[in-house]
Amino acid sequence: MATPYASLAISDPDALCFGQSPRPVQCGFGITIGGGQVYPELNFTLPTMTIEEATWSDVRKHYQEIADMVVRAGKRLHLPGLVLEFELLPPMTETPEWGAEITAILHDGLKKAHEAYGLPCALRVTPTDVRDRQRPPLLRSGEEWDVLRSSFELCSKAGADILSIESVGGKEVHDEALMYGDVRGAIFALGVLAPRDMEFLWTMIVDVASQHRVVPGADSACGFANTAMQLAGQGMLPEVLAAVIRAASVVRSLMAYRVGATGPSKDCAYEGPVIKAITGTPIAMEGKSASCAHFSPVGNVAAAMCDLWSNESVQNLRLLSGSAPEAFLELLAYDCRLFNEATRQKKSAEYRSLLVHSDIGLSPQALVLSPESTVAIARAIVGAPDPYRQTVAAARTAVSLIEGAQKEGTITLVQRETEWLAKIAVALDEMPDDEGELLGEMADAYGHRFLPSSYGL
Repeated sequence: MATPYASLAISDPDALCFGQSPRPVQCGFGITIGGGQVYPELNFTLPTMTIEEATWSDVRKHYQEIADMVVRAGKRLHLPGLVLEFELLPPMTETPEWGAEITAILHDGLKKAHEAYGLPCALRVTPTDVRDRQRPPLLRSGEEWDVLRSSFELCSKAGADILSIESVGGKEVHDEALMYGDVRGAIFALGVLAPRDMEFLWTMIVDVASQHRVVPGADSACGFANTAMQLAGQGMLPEVLAAVIRAASVVRSLMAYRVGATGPSKDCAYEGPVIKAITGTPIAMEGKSASCAHFSPVGNVAAAMCDLWSNESVQNLRLLSGSAPEAFLELLAYDCRLFNEATRQKKSAEYRSLLVHSDIGLSPQALVLSPESTVAIARAIVGAPDPYRQTVAAARTAVSLIEGAQKEGTITLVQRETEWLAKIAVALDEMPDDEGELLGEMADAYGHRFLPSSYGL
């Protein structure tokens, strides 16, 4: 049974800062995350190519090149520590032995760097959630479920230090709700469906991690809130809706911690600061140095409270300087030097303030990630009794924060955004007090999209 959080681990916004977490995580080859320094988390992927038996030797060569690069570049850059994230591509999860084989290659590279010059380091491994290969998704049984569990188990045996995933439970409904700007549908997906799937899925992941003495890291609302962010960036959704979805997405990600995850959170989980305030666990974040993977309006504020700083992902291509992963490792290394020097000179508060205030006046999506907003959303979540009402409370708090900033003149919204903010506020006010009142309505509206049995309903 999931354990709720009744209070905040960090209730003072001034205590939310990069590199410091009340509950640091020790793992891998002697690295402590959240214990005083910010470390780079390098993420990488293949160039465009087919992954099959005929090309597998070429796939291996790419990852071996990255592993060798880490040994070389880590020393050149004087890294204080490093986390690598290996995000499995779908074929590597669907054939679990392939994912485990690459895990072993990367693990050996980190081991060599640690033995050669003492680099504190760890490997995060993130299988792909393949449970949505059929529609509606069958989430709790069947071939996809068995394959996913096998992937976690084999990668743990092969050398993973941290396990993570970007899970998809509820996304089949959330995608359609976003398309139509349906706030009720989005809240149903985030507050009713997704937490149920998270509890079921993460009970399995925590069990596998415990058996293999691996850290159960965290999940990400990437498929929900980041989808909204990207659609807003393309002008297909209002920014205020994306900001509210960001706040509402915290609750489903929090469920992983309620059943035993310990962090560090996923880099693409921009809900991380709120989770840090609630749980006290370290978080990975991405921003300006992740522009190789996607654009965002939160390039600086995302860094304000990070414990790991990531590039999101970059293909293993050749640049003028060298490989793209090595180039982005250098970017991250210099970013982390600045974080850590600010801490050493006792100027972390000033640097954090610059990161926050350079962004929050330009986008409501940045505004809801400020330390003050983070604590307000976190407090609303722990003050509500169940995931559904926590999700509604988080969304309402985001609306209030944006409305307050607009009245104070700290943020300016165009007319369309102001009108949408009012619509969202009304929709949230009209949400029923109990999820049971919503179930019948949503079954009629979205019954073609989801299977109740996949959520224990």
